[in-house]
Amino acid sequence: MSTPKISGWIEVDGQRLSAREIGEILKDRPEEILRFGGEFFLAGSGCRARDHFGIMPGNCPKGTLICDDKIKGQIIPTVPDLSLEEAIITAVRLRSDEGVTALSGGVDSTLVAHLARRECVTVGLSDSHDLRQARNAADTLNLSCTYVTITPKEIASALPVVIGAIPKKDPVNVSIALTLYFVARFAGEHGYSRILTGQGADELFGGYSRYLETPTLAADLERDFLGLEEQADRDQAVAALHGAYLSMPYLDVRVVRAARAIPAHEKVQGGHRKIPLRKVAERHIPPEFALYEKKAMQYGSGVFKVLQKLARKNGYKISIQDYIDQINKVEHGH
Repeated sequence: MSTPKISGWIEVDGQRLSAREIGEILKDRPEEILRFGGEFFLAGSGCRARDHFGIMPGNCPKGTLICDDKIKGQIIPTVPDLSLEEAIITAVRLRSDEGVTALSGGVDSTLVAHLARRECVTVGLSDSHDLRQARNAADTLNLSCTYVTITPKEIASALPVVIGAIPKKDPVNVSIALTLYFVARFAGEHGYSRILTGQGADELFGGYSRYLETPTLAADLERDFLGLEEQADRDQAVAALHGAYLSMPYLDVRVVRAARAIPAHEKVQGGHRKIPLRKVAERHIPPEFALYEKKAMQYGSGVFKVLQKLARKNGYKISIQDYIDQINKVEHGH
């Protein structure tokens, strides 16, 4: 039996499958793949398949099983209805047998880090908000964490590589991808292929400040949730530069189901955001982290400010986008 190609990991009914078990299913019972959970792309025995939300990249539509170049069905994991707390605990447990956790000190990543108890990594400029906040969280929760101080010179060096790797090349996407680039670099250098992150929590639970003002909260949450696939493409492209991939507990099918059953108005109200997630977090981590309103990654790490300065230094005083476009044209011919 030829060895199947497997990226990521696979589970059925909350139990992880070995490569041997996956190979046997591919060869003899490929229809069972339609029940697979996890974050994966797999190929073998004339079939290929990708996880339900398309977290892992691969030459196959998300959530689809294709055998002999024919679509055999949609991959919908069989999972029980769980409370939000049970769903998050299960999602982290299934991912925490290996890897490193990207910690920024906000509620999303701090809850994951506490539940996973893996080595953590934080990146940022020497005076950045995220390095300070993550150190506070790690010290309080007794987490092992490495603090990677990045420099403007390193950011300038990584910029053409990141621009070439990601699909959408605008200032926000580039600055987020730059921050993740250094997280993934640490993972690759230290032998980790899996990076646990808090991605998806803002879109599921209403974490962005713009949600406080919108009259169409439910529609905005739905739109932003659908945009997560594009974000995953960006993040995985950067992680792959260092032989790693991002694993996202909040985008586990169980968590998504539990989160989307909660009405939008219960997620954002009275000037507060991500209320259901914070209620769960308060049962596991101190209120100072569960209730903390954190800056977005590109600002908390200090990377966006460096990108602004690099643009000005290179003659682009008004438009960071023009600076990015110029790099893309010179370095990649686009």
